[in-house]
Amino acid sequence: MNEEILLVADSVSNEKDLPKDTIFEAIEFALASAAKKRYKEDVNVMVDIDQSTGDYLTFRYKDVVSFDDYEDSEIHILVDSDFAEENNLEVGDRFKEQIENADFGRIAAQAAKQVIVQKVRDAERLEIIKRFRPSLGQLVSGSVKKVTREFIIVDLGDSAEASLPRKDLIQGEIYRVGDRIKGILEESIRENRGPQLVLSRSSKEMVSELFKLEVPEIAEEVIEIRAVAREAGARTKIAVKTNDARIDPVGACVGMRGSRVQAVSNELGNERIDIVVWEDDQAKLLVNTLSPAEILSIVMDDENRTMEVVVKDENLALAIGRNGQNIRLASELVGWQIQIKGESSGEEDAEILKLIEYLGVDRNLATKLIENGLETVQKISESKAEDFPEIDGLGEEDISTLIDRAEESLLEIALLELDEEGSETELKEARKIEISDGFTDEEIKTLNKDNIETVEDLADLATDELIEIIEIDDKRAAELIMSARGEWLKD
Repeated sequence: MNEEILLVADSVSNEKDLPKDTIFEAIEFALASAAKKRYKEDVNVMVDIDQSTGDYLTFRYKDVVSFDDYEDSEIHILVDSDFAEENNLEVGDRFKEQIENADFGRIAAQAAKQVIVQKVRDAERLEIIKRFRPSLGQLVSGSVKKVTREFIIVDLGDSAEASLPRKDLIQGEIYRVGDRIKGILEESIRENRGPQLVLSRSSKEMVSELFKLEVPEIAEEVIEIRAVAREAGARTKIAVKTNDARIDPVGACVGMRGSRVQAVSNELGNERIDIVVWEDDQAKLLVNTLSPAEILSIVMDDENRTMEVVVKDENLALAIGRNGQNIRLASELVGWQIQIKGESSGEEDAEILKLIEYLGVDRNLATKLIENGLETVQKISESKAEDFPEIDGLGEEDISTLIDRAEESLLEIALLELDEEGSETELKEARKIEISDGFTDEEIKTLNKDNIETVEDLADLATDELIEIIEIDDKRAAELIMSARGEWLKD
């Protein structure tokens, strides 16, 4: 048996190009697993192999613990017990007693083989991860090897694979087997599987690394990217600073006729990219970030890191952006909370500001909607086309767009209101999706497989995302999602 152990260690080590220590560790684990099967209760067993002779000894062991950590007499010894005192044992010691060895030849065919194969696979994966760790946080490319519902498996070459979760894709991206793909390399610890290589296309670093490729001045550190704020697939703001006064940092990043920034945007699915000059003064940086909206005044609260910003009325919608996107990104880039209003805004304009922020309309249209009884986002989301007044320039398509935007904004408003009411610990426990929510038992099981388990999870989905998970039509998907969002708002 000793010769067989040495033979297995040599052959597997040479075949897989792995250290012998790794193979011996796998064999020890397999032998210990076989020895444990003799016991009905859960016990701790370890095996120690002499790597020069192949001889091995098997031990059952118990750890010495304090009263707080004591669980089971089969695996623990209480430090205050008579046995511990007689053997001079202290917390952290391990008491071992030799037991009969498992027969390596008998178990090798089945159990040990599977354990060793799995251990070898884990060791191979760890070796690959060690090779790629210097590249973590950098842009890498590979080819799509497999596409599943949750992941895209990417072949990085050199026997390495990385998984790209769908949540880290840019919205609307579709990849097929064989397609080339770029992403930021990261390491993730997955339960029961240890460290894994993963890719992300939605991270801020993706934008920074693409600009390094397209702008030599950034790669050479003549220009620095000082801050990035991103909503993947929609819009990104980056702040750049030059270390050479002769070079315009924005112009260098934009390139001749926009060639450089367009190359980055194309790789990101035509994501809009705003490039501004970095300023150490946060107020000046905000002015650059919100340009071309004209800022009239900024009041800063250094203690709470907030800014109250007043812009011209006609620039308010531009500064806020659709669904508040522009002001959110500006706040993230500057690192301060920003409160914005028009020059004529007062307390009575709160509803107007909400419609401007969440629906992306101008002050004139927001005022007319309120005058006709459509003063809240929720009312607009629940309205039909015939409920809207006759407003110059507002056609059927525009009304449909307003209703869609209002529906999308309901969840965001609900979350903001919950944040104002208290911390997450005060929220109600999430309710599981039930048949009474309009699903069949089979559909609920399918949703749960995709980690859609609660009404809140459902409310967070878009219509097309729900259709991808369960086979239903657009109308039913929209009704189910709106029902979930409505329930959340009631709560």
